[in-house]
Amino acid sequence: MTAETAAEGIEVLEVLSFSIGDVIYAINIKYVKEIISVEQITVVPKIPGYIKGVINIRGKVVPVISVRMRFGIEEIPYDDRTCIIVLEFEDGEQVGIIVDRVQDVISAKSSSISKPPDSKNVNANKYIKSIINLEDGKRLLISCDKLINDDRGVS
Repeated sequence: MTAETAAEGIEVLEVLSFSIGDVIYAINIKYVKEIISVEQITVVPKIPGYIKGVINIRGKVVPVISVRMRFGIEEIPYDDRTCIIVLEFEDGEQVGIIVDRVQDVISAKSSSISKPPDSKNVNANKYIKSIINLEDGKRLLISCDKLINDDRGVS
């Protein structure tokens, strides 16, 4: 987790928060390239079920993952607030993730970030990296690397 130093010397992490159902998640803003509306997704045969297909963004073919399906949550029809967050990794690889709603960008102080419980019963979602505790509620920080690269996920 990369942190920036705020003016008062407290480390902060900027995250983009989004919702899946009633749960608010967050991802490190350093991975976010852009946010786009859901467009025509080309289905590719014989790929894991959580990968919806591919889209073309300015001539680049980008795979698209359903976060709902990756987490084993029932799919719902897309609406005008459903969108794709395009993530870009250090190696230039881009992946889109479909989320129900984008919320906002927040700066979380390192003191408000804690590790999730180790118990499998409490934290069955292996994609949760940390929990951000804010005055208006909690955000579950997603590990982008695990979300994209962990092929042992729900399919």
